[in-house]
Amino acid sequence: MTAAVFFGCTFIAFGPAVSLFLFTIAREPLRVIFLIAGAFFWLVSLLLASLVWFISVQISNKESASQQKGLLIFGVVLSVLLQETFRFAYYKLLKKANEGLLALSQEETMPISIRQLAYVSGLGFGFMSGAFSVVNILADSVGPGTVGIHGDSQHYFLSSAFMTMAIILLHMFWGVIFFDGCEKQRWLAVAAVVASHLLVSSLTFQNPQYVSSLVPTYIVMFFMGIWAFYTAGGSLRNLKLCLTCKDKDFLLANHRPR
Repeated sequence: MTAAVFFGCTFIAFGPAVSLFLFTIAREPLRVIFLIAGAFFWLVSLLLASLVWFISVQISNKESASQQKGLLIFGVVLSVLLQETFRFAYYKLLKKANEGLLALSQEETMPISIRQLAYVSGLGFGFMSGAFSVVNILADSVGPGTVGIHGDSQHYFLSSAFMTMAIILLHMFWGVIFFDGCEKQRWLAVAAVVASHLLVSSLTFQNPQYVSSLVPTYIVMFFMGIWAFYTAGGSLRNLKLCLTCKDKDFLLANHRPR
């Protein structure tokens, strides 16, 4: 493998998320802080899931293939549930923080809206999730070694990059839908986020049949993206105005809290 594979996969995996960060978050210090805090919450959830899984493996029968496979499935389910638990905990913390900022602010409106918090925290979750998903794979992409030399798929790195990109964007969409569900007490929306997260994570068990995992994942991402778009107050009309640069207020960078 060459450096071209490394940089190409990195661009695919993180290109859209980095672009969103630069255009909508980087100029606002408060948003940057909330994004980093969101990434930290995801990291803590992974730490707890890893600890439980490690203990479970140590006390299990390591010679039993079926038992180890069951523990792997258990680890994935536990990780997803902990991530969503910490997403809810972060939502509650942000609500308290926003109320405190409003009390300290001389303005009548909140310095950052719940919709913006949902987007920023979701992207923070996605960044950290994507980094842990693909960093070791990217390190292996520079060699030594040749993918597929024993007859395996040669699209391993490319598929991993596209899966990472989907996971990052899904976390952003899940954040928007999850926060809105909590804010309006629409618990079915919250349950849908958890269920779709479990579904996407379970699809990775289809690897190395990458088509069986990537195609359903991108279908889920498409519908979650549409749901998040309308949840955030989007419509076909303002999407058209945004794409033609005629509606500056629709852009998050200029979006007024409400």
